[in-house]
Amino acid sequence: MSDEVPPPPFVYDGLDPALNEKTVIGEVADAAMGTAQRIGDAVDSGRKPGMPLNVLSNIAREAPLGSLLVAFLLGVAVARRR
Repeated sequence: MSDEVPPPPFVYDGLDPALNEKTVIGEVADAAMGTAQRIGDAVDSGRKPGMPLNVLSNIAREAPLGSLLVAFLLGVAVARRR
């Protein structure tokens, strides 16, 4: 008998699928899709009755010119600060 003992086989040798490395573009695309999904969920939750987006859309539907005037004045106020 020889003193050399063969090493035991790896437990996971050949059982795990090969890992597919993502490209940078793929990672950016996944991040963008995740961000879009979270923003969409936030908008959907904000449109429930009584929430701020629902109130704003009702005001804009009832008085579109007044809403446009308020948005314009807010834009002017923000632009003058800079």
